[in-house]
Amino acid sequence: MTTTTLAVLVPLLPFLGAVAGLLLGRTAPGFVRPLAVLPVLAAAALAVAVAVRQGGGKAIDAATQLTPTGSVPIDLALYIDGFAALVAVLVGVVATCVQVYSTGYLREDLRYPSYAALVSLFTSAMLLVVYSGDLMVLLVGWEIMGICSYFLVGHYWETPEARAASLKAFLVTKLGDVPFLIGLFALAADAGTFRITGVLGAVASGGLDHPTLIALLLLAGVAGKSAQFPLHTWLPDAMAGPTPVSALIHAATMVAAGIYFTARLLPVFAESAAAMTVLAVMAAITMVGSALAALAQDDIKRVLAYSTIGQLGYMAGALAVGDRGAAVFHLLSHAAFKALLFLAAGTVIHAAGTNSLTAMSRMSGLAKRVPDAYWTMTVALLALAAIPPFAGFFSKEAVLVAAEHTALGDRTVAPAGAGWTVLVAGLLTALLTSAYALRLWLRTFRGRGAEAPNHGRQPLAMTTVLWVLAIPSLGFGLTVTYLDDWFDGNALTPTLTTAVLGTGLAVAGAAVTYAVWRTLAARTPAAAAQAPAPHVAHPDADAGLVEAEALTLPQPAEDPADPGRALLGPLHGPAADGFHLDAVYRTAFVRPVLAAASLVRFLDREVVDTYVRAAGTSAKGLGWLVRRAQTGNVQSYLSALLAGSVVLAIVAVALANAAGA
Repeated sequence: MTTTTLAVLVPLLPFLGAVAGLLLGRTAPGFVRPLAVLPVLAAAALAVAVAVRQGGGKAIDAATQLTPTGSVPIDLALYIDGFAALVAVLVGVVATCVQVYSTGYLREDLRYPSYAALVSLFTSAMLLVVYSGDLMVLLVGWEIMGICSYFLVGHYWETPEARAASLKAFLVTKLGDVPFLIGLFALAADAGTFRITGVLGAVASGGLDHPTLIALLLLAGVAGKSAQFPLHTWLPDAMAGPTPVSALIHAATMVAAGIYFTARLLPVFAESAAAMTVLAVMAAITMVGSALAALAQDDIKRVLAYSTIGQLGYMAGALAVGDRGAAVFHLLSHAAFKALLFLAAGTVIHAAGTNSLTAMSRMSGLAKRVPDAYWTMTVALLALAAIPPFAGFFSKEAVLVAAEHTALGDRTVAPAGAGWTVLVAGLLTALLTSAYALRLWLRTFRGRGAEAPNHGRQPLAMTTVLWVLAIPSLGFGLTVTYLDDWFDGNALTPTLTTAVLGTGLAVAGAAVTYAVWRTLAARTPAAAAQAPAPHVAHPDADAGLVEAEALTLPQPAEDPADPGRALLGPLHGPAADGFHLDAVYRTAFVRPVLAAASLVRFLDREVVDTYVRAAGTSAKGLGWLVRRAQTGNVQSYLSALLAGSVVLAIVAVALANAAGA
C-alpha cells in the first residue's frame, strides 16, 4: 500500500468510526466502545507508518482537483513533511488515550455514544488540518473542530456553566475565524492558488503584494483557535466540559491547530516584520498574563487551562522569532504532559468528589487513595515546570534558545526586538510556571484535614492511560537529538545560558512557593485546616457524573494557607478573574449589541408594527363603511347616484367658471 493511500486512511478511519457510532449508538450499544477506540487506534498506527516512511525527508505531495472553481482551483491535496508526520502521530496517540480513558470515565453516561462519535469526528478534523495540502480543505477541518468543541464542551448541558461555556467557545473562536477566512482569500488572490506548496513558492519569489495585511488577518484566526491574547477567554470556561474533552482540546486538537497552521505557513508571516512583532507581543502578554492567572485559580482544571494558554504562548513566541522547529517541538512535548495532567486531574476529581483546590487541601491521604494519579501527575508537573530531564525542559529551552539567537542578531528572520520580548517573557513565565505547578501539587496532595474518601481502585482503562502518557512526558526530550531531520535540521538542544537561567528561575519559583506555603500552613489554625469539604451526591458513581455534580457545588471558604494569594498580593483578585477581560468585553461589545438589539426590537414593535396595525385598521374601517352602504334598497342606490351626479356637475361648472375668469 502506498504512503499516499495510508495517509488518506488516517483522517478517514476516525470519520467512518464517528458515522458508524452515531448510527449504531441506540440500535447496537455493544459496538459503541469498539467503534470509539479501534478506528482511532488504527489511525494512530497508520500515522506512525506514514511518519516512518516519510522519515523527515522530502515532503509527500499529492493532489487531485475536486471541481473546477475558476481561476483559483480547490484541490484535495496532501502535504506531509516532518512536522505534519509527527503532529499526526501526536493527534492519533492522544486521541486514542482519550477514547480509552473515556470508556472508564463515562462508562455510565447515557450520552456516551454521541460523545464518543464527536471525539472521533474531532480527531478526524484535526488530522485533516494536519495532512491537508490545500487551504480550503484545511478550512473544512478547522471549522468542523469548532462545531465539535461546541457540542463536547456543552456535554453536561443540564448545567448553566456548560451551556454558557459551549456558546462562548463557539462565538469567540468564530470571531477570529471571520478575519481568518478573509485572510485566506487574500492570500490565495496574491499567490494565485490555495495549494500550500504554491503559496510557499509565491512567498519565495516575492509574489505577495500585501503580506502584512494577510498575516494580521490570519493571526486573528490563530489567536481565536489557539487561545492567544486577547481571544483566550473561552478556554478556561471550556473546563465545564468532561475532563477527557479538556485533555483532547488542550493537548492535540483545536488549540494546537492555530500553532500548527502558523508553523506550516511561517514564511508568509516572516514576510512582514510588523506581523512578527505583533505575534511576539501577543505571545509575551499571553505567557505572563496566563501564568499570573493560573497562580490565583482555585479550580484544578482552570489552573491547567491557564497553564495551556501560557504554553501556547511559548509556541507562538518560538514562531515569532522564526523557529518553527522549536514551536512544534514544544507542541509535541506539551501535548504529552498536558494530556496526562488533565486525565490525572479527572481521576483526582473523581476520588475527591470536588474540583476545588481549597476542598482538596482539607483532605489528607489523597495521594494514597489515587497513587497512579499522584505519581503520574507529579511527573507531568515536573515536565510543565521544565525541570530536567523531563520533556518540558528540553522543549521550553529550545524556545528560549531561539529567542536568544534572534535577540542577539544571530537569526534575522524576525526583528531583534521580537527576540528580546519573547526571551524576557519566557524567563519570567518559567518562574511563575514552577510556582503555580508546585502550588497545585501541594494543595492537591498535601492536605491537612480529614481523611480523603476511599472509592477503591480507579478503572484500569483510566490508570493504564496515565502511565502510557507518563513515558513521553519523561523521555521525549532525551530522544529529540535523533529527530533533527524532522525539525528542519535545527539544533534543539539547550545552551548553557538558557539552561542555567530557565532552570534557575524555575527552581527559585518553586522554592519561594514552598517556603510561603510552609509558613502559612504553620500559622493556619487547626479548625480552619480541617473545615469540612463539600460532598457530591453520589461519590461512588461514574467519574463523569461526579464531575458534572461538582460543577454545581458551592465553593468552600478561602484557604488561609494558599500561597498564591500571598505571592500575588493585590494582583490576586484581578488575576483570579482573568484580569477582568470578560468584563471589558461585556462593556465594549456585549452591552452595545444588546442595546442595539433592544432598539431594533422597539422600532420593530412600536414603529413598524404601528404602521402595519394602522394600515389594517384603516382597511377594516373602510370596509365597515362600505358594508354599511350596502342596504339592498334600489331607491337608495339611485338617490345616491343622482346626488353624486349633481355634485359632480356643480364642481365641473365651478371649475369652468374659475378657468374663464
